Amino acid sequence: MVGPAAPLDSFAADNLPPREDWPDFLFDLPALRYPDRLNCAAELLDRAVAEGGGDRVCLITPDISWSYAELQRQANRIARVLTEELGLVTGNRVLLRGANNPMMVACWFAVAKAGGIAVPTMPLLRAGELAYILNKARIGLALCDVRLADELAAAARQAPTLSRTVLFSTDARDGLEALAAGRPDEFTTVDTAAEDICLIAFTSGTTGQAKGTMHNHRDIVAICDCFPPHVLKPRADDVFCGSPPIAFTFGLGGLVTFPMRVGAAALLLEKAPPEALLEAIQAHRATICFTAPTAFRAMLDHVDRYDISSLRRCVSAGETLPKPTWEAFKARTGLSIIDGIGATELLHIFISAADDDIRPGATGKPVPGYQARIVDEEDNPLPPGKVGRLAVRGPTGCRYLADDRQRDYVHDGWNLTGDAYLVDEDGYFWYQARTDDMIISSGYNIAGPEVEAALMAHEAVKECAVVGSPDPERGMIVKAFVIPREPTTADDALAKTLQDFVKQRIAPYKYPRAIAFVESLPRTETGKVQRFKLRMQELERRGG
Repeated sequence: MVGPAAPLDSFAADNLPPREDWPDFLFDLPALRYPDRLNCAAELLDRAVAEGGGDRVCLITPDISWSYAELQRQANRIARVLTEELGLVTGNRVLLRGANNPMMVACWFAVAKAGGIAVPTMPLLRAGELAYILNKARIGLALCDVRLADELAAAARQAPTLSRTVLFSTDARDGLEALAAGRPDEFTTVDTAAEDICLIAFTSGTTGQAKGTMHNHRDIVAICDCFPPHVLKPRADDVFCGSPPIAFTFGLGGLVTFPMRVGAAALLLEKAPPEALLEAIQAHRATICFTAPTAFRAMLDHVDRYDISSLRRCVSAGETLPKPTWEAFKARTGLSIIDGIGATELLHIFISAADDDIRPGATGKPVPGYQARIVDEEDNPLPPGKVGRLAVRGPTGCRYLADDRQRDYVHDGWNLTGDAYLVDEDGYFWYQARTDDMIISSGYNIAGPEVEAALMAHEAVKECAVVGSPDPERGMIVKAFVIPREPTTADDALAKTLQDFVKQRIAPYKYPRAIAFVESLPRTETGKVQRFKLRMQELERRGG
């Protein structure tokens, strides 16, 4: 191991919130008492090989499979490219841009092995969104799938810190595969501190600006030692699969770190719409599936055409799991979907239940290692049956990158997730709604103000407000209430024009699927738009 030292690049440490604004961290479980020196790549990958699991299948795609040893060798070669060719030093941030494939995983582990900080990004992000991330995290190096290079190249023109981009999934002479091929496949994993930051995961905030959530090596390992052993209960012979991108922490856990913690395999699909997911489960005899409620609902339309008898576990997160979806899936497949709530700020699922502990419609109980309670606006605990704000603490928690919103999320040591819940007499937590302007649609978090900003950039829009509208397929859809500059232009053609315009400015999944043209918006006496009135209007219109 390289000798203990603080990261040479202190940017992450310098931009952590003040310690007094951190949440309380709990390490009550014996499994969570880690040593002061810890590297998540050494713990999850190197250890698996060292203990004799190198020949085990680790990553599967429809075309290839890699063993644990093969992943380690490729990660080692890339780590050498990073440090020997690209000049990476400990603490440097590296933007990762790719679909769910083995090279994306190898890049992630290579960065961790070299003591860098991975900043994975959603494949659907546009240039403006990528530029914000590059500038916010002061990123100088990017590893990018060649198929996603155009938006990153456009972003680079707005991000002066980005000095080098290396492409992968290419046979070019200067591509990452070629650079790595000439390197030795051994690399001494950097001896990082458990509290050294290794991941910055960006999530949308209620103001529309992305927030960088900072996680250390201990966090990555801790999420593997809470939800999986106590709720999911995976085995070494499991084959994990699912739809969430690895850039989402839901996908990082469910498709990378959770299976690797127990020596299992992960089936990686670059695109995983419901029918393709069913086909892959059948073809590869997958046993554990991670996806959103929307996908589970959609699977019901196709499930009879596929043999999914290999499945023994289904995990839903990203949005609340409706009781009718749970019941319908159970009736058709015999499988009890494990619901869960997580947050990018806390990295993964912290309330859930499985098997006989499930109460359909409830999210569950706090995962061992975590505590949760319901509080009022003054942060006082509420009794069972009262709706209030969900507060959580455990071995992971919110540390925003240079962001004043830290004090909004963490109060008195507790993480306030922005969800309204109630807890019943038996300790089960029941989701009620979001407490802010976040719209959760098909498992994606979409900030209403960000969509509003995109709409307002069009010359035909005078004013607008964006809220979530209940939808039976997606849970919620993005709906925009628009005051046009010229009322006579308010028609379907303008709505389509605005939708296409938004798709070009921000990630396409954020566009308003419904647009209502209105003459005015509800406002307070001081002129602030009362979005809650629009949300209530949509709930009433949908019979909610």
